[in-house]
Amino acid sequence: MWVTEKAMLKAKSEWKEAHSLMQDLMFKPQFFTFKAWVWAAATISSRTLHIPWDEAGCLCPVGDLFNYDAPGIEPSGIEDLDRLLSNTSIPDTIVLNGDKNIMVDAEQLDSHSWRLTDGGFEEDANAYCFYAREHYKKGDQVLLCYGTYTNLELLEHYGFLLQENPNDKVFIPLEPALYSSTSWSKESLYIHHNGKPSFALLAALRLWATPQSRRRSVGHLVYSGSRVSTDNEIFIMKWLSKTCDAVLRNLPTSLEEDTFLLNAMDNSQDFSTFMEITKLVSSRDETCTFLETHNMKDTHSFTDVILSRKARRSMDRWKLAVQWRLKYKKVIFDCITYCNKILDSLLK
Repeated sequence: MWVTEKAMLKAKSEWKEAHSLMQDLMFKPQFFTFKAWVWAAATISSRTLHIPWDEAGCLCPVGDLFNYDAPGIEPSGIEDLDRLLSNTSIPDTIVLNGDKNIMVDAEQLDSHSWRLTDGGFEEDANAYCFYAREHYKKGDQVLLCYGTYTNLELLEHYGFLLQENPNDKVFIPLEPALYSSTSWSKESLYIHHNGKPSFALLAALRLWATPQSRRRSVGHLVYSGSRVSTDNEIFIMKWLSKTCDAVLRNLPTSLEEDTFLLNAMDNSQDFSTFMEITKLVSSRDETCTFLETHNMKDTHSFTDVILSRKARRSMDRWKLAVQWRLKYKKVIFDCITYCNKILDSLLK
């Protein structure tokens, strides 16, 4: 909700700032509306491709049709490079010999295979070039990676999210003293999509849980990713599990309720069936808000109700919001599970 409100305020502020310029350019009246501005801004934000000479980007026919694919793990060793070469569309001028001394065409690999995005403007070709990361067969969907995004960022800027996003991350409230006890940035202190704390979060917690007089002596252990002691590890795992549990308890809906609501959205054949199902969960407050927004609060029977186009779009957005918050809660729940497994192994 905070991200949504922030995006709305930003859009309205930029629209007002550009108003005088639009007048100087003698725009037609219909282009002065906030609705027109949002459409134009969203087009630039979600459809344009980066070019080095204009920060607005460019529109590239066909190039904006590819659906998004999250970047995989960057190659870090000889095995990863072997796998990259076997799956890439780069021509067979690359040679791998028996003793694993790799001879490659540096120009082809340097800028195309190692980056997180699959396309870019190339001055030599004077064209926007795209590269496949795998062999595609006829009928396969061609996917394009255009950067590393969390699900919330994808939802804000592109209007969708991924069922499995290896780049997703969740932030939880931390003790103020923790930030002052470490040099790690706040952006690095998060929980991974699979529930595991980030390297920086674990390191910061281990250092924070160590008495200040001993931090300098154990710093080398912390920054190498090692445990300080068994007692230290038990303390931070209990603290992390308790904090995650408190986050889940303080949310308006539970993981189970969101799962139920999402299943109702997916499986209800009509709006009447959906309304009957949602009466069983506490998310009925959301349902009342939806009905009030679309002037259906006083409707006694939904049997013959046909949602307007606007209401259907609103329902789709509601579903995306439920999908996101459900994934958010699952990450936190998985973190609790992770902590409990570590505790079980340490307390044996």
